[in-house]
Amino acid sequence: MKLIRTFSFIFLSLTFFSCVSTKNTLKNIDNLVPPPKLSNQNTFIITEFSADSKYGFDKDYPINVYYQSAFEDDINIKRYLNALSGPNGELISYKKTGICCPFPTKNTSTGGGFLDVYEITYSGLKAPIILYLNRYEKGKLQIPIGLALKK
Repeated sequence: MKLIRTFSFIFLSLTFFSCVSTKNTLKNIDNLVPPPKLSNQNTFIITEFSADSKYGFDKDYPINVYYQSAFEDDINIKRYLNALSGPNGELISYKKTGICCPFPTKNTSTGGGFLDVYEITYSGLKAPIILYLNRYEKGKLQIPIGLALKK
């Protein structure tokens, strides 16, 4: 039984590492950005709107929500998404629909990470918005085109 677990672990490790690209294609990582501040509602305080149509919508320009820890791996994604609304103040709903796009990072014990893919909806939206979020790296937090800041 122990031998089977050992072989399974080795197989899964090799599979994971063979999938992680050795080249980082992410274009908007900025390790010099200070950690975002929190509001009284435990959401990130975001003050800038992105003018880049790729920000959040393109896997090479994900929303980098800053790495917290392995124990709170999705808390910063929630802090970011809970700060957003639809363009006219509509309440948004979001759900994680998958992961994609492996990349190398120094912020995990395995040396690799994946982007989280989220689907955003709100009342009156014809088709869901798909956003790419990176929980492992830092970058300037902005509001993607077509969304607004929750009031």
